[in-house]
Amino acid sequence: MTTTVVRARNRVREVGAFGVVGLAGYLTDVAVFNLLRYAGDPGLLEDRPLTAKVISVAVAMVVTYLGNRQWTWRGRSTHTVRREVALFVLMNGIGMLIAVGCLAFSHYVLGLDSALADNISANVVGLSLGTLFRFWAYRRFVFPEVDGLRE
Repeated sequence: MTTTVVRARNRVREVGAFGVVGLAGYLTDVAVFNLLRYAGDPGLLEDRPLTAKVISVAVAMVVTYLGNRQWTWRGRSTHTVRREVALFVLMNGIGMLIAVGCLAFSHYVLGLDSALADNISANVVGLSLGTLFRFWAYRRFVFPEVDGLRE
């Protein structure tokens, strides 16, 4: 096979694995967010949507780090584990700020504060934009290709 075909196949595998790991993280994020906001009467963080979002992203981050480290980009990093985790947390923090920013704008600026509006702004728009950023950032900074060992 040509180098281009091999790279294309590896990129498709990488995007697919990232998507599966991301889906697990997404489901974790949405479940934790909604449990914190709406489980019980009143929900534990019913009146604190941003706090609920930060906590849900933190829990999902553990899921996605393990999935990406062990599956999506196994064997790619040249960093120490400490540096890799620090970069992962930093990139997730930026991705989280994207989602929280969408939620804050929708909830507080536009006044769209229903459960549906909060979920659309945080878990559809915010997470979609954050996911695009994360794929690029993880691939570029957290799990870079090892020189001479391109996949």
